[in-house]
Amino acid sequence: MTILSPVDPRTLSKGDDGGSPKQSAAVAADKASRRPIPSTVISVVSICVVAALWVIATNAGWVAELYLPKPQTIGSQFLMLITDGYQGTSLWGHIGISLFRTLTGFVAGAVLGVFVGLAAGYFRAVAAAINPMLAFIRPVPPIAFIPLIVLYFGLGEAGKVMLIALTSFNYTVVNAQAGALSTPRALRRAAATIGLKPWQEFFHVILPAALPSIFTGLRVSMALSWAVVVAAELIGAQSGLGFMVSNAALLLQVPIVFIGIGLIGAVGLVLNSAIIFAERKIVHWAGR
Repeated sequence: MTILSPVDPRTLSKGDDGGSPKQSAAVAADKASRRPIPSTVISVVSICVVAALWVIATNAGWVAELYLPKPQTIGSQFLMLITDGYQGTSLWGHIGISLFRTLTGFVAGAVLGVFVGLAAGYFRAVAAAINPMLAFIRPVPPIAFIPLIVLYFGLGEAGKVMLIALTSFNYTVVNAQAGALSTPRALRRAAATIGLKPWQEFFHVILPAALPSIFTGLRVSMALSWAVVVAAELIGAQSGLGFMVSNAALLLQVPIVFIGIGLIGAVGLVLNSAIIFAERKIVHWAGR
């Protein structure tokens, strides 16, 4: 018969691996020291490295200023744009008119795209009617429509807004339709069981289920709409960030080109962040 010896209380102070408390603390400290570097730190360091290389390369004369201006040159030119504007329009005026064109076209295209996409996902006949046409139009780049836009709407604001609206519609309708089609059948059966009418099922079941996909489409549409504003402002525009970039490029004002590109990227980042914020507030249940 095996006799079990009593537990030595001193062993209770040892770590799980049977080592001493000092060894356990050393192992924990070693694990803590091997934690991955935060992504934010890596991003900040990479940006600083690129900025340092830019400063060194331009000030050392490794790259001609015609191709890559010095950061201090861009900074001084940016201050001049803030105070004097460009081609008779203030810098904020260029930003404002581009935002107006983009948001007007985006909202018009997105509203129509969500409505048509949900209808195509809910009604089989609507999907059969519009899917072939959308599949034909979607691969065509928005720039290819510029000659027709000028022919039908002229060189005014309507043509620019229409080009952006077409871009927004093309990418919103796809995600809205996909969201409606992905509604779980269990939810639709439950709606039928409790006697919901078709319009009640549409607004209380289909629309909430499709919202995550709709917001994905809105983010893509917003990014593309803001990018297309550069092409839209080539249609006889005398203001806007796209006009500023293209006109400065023709005049070889490279610092202004860099500033315009930087502003387009910064404003696009703000617009994307705004949609993400709205998505988190409206679709707060997603992923839970």
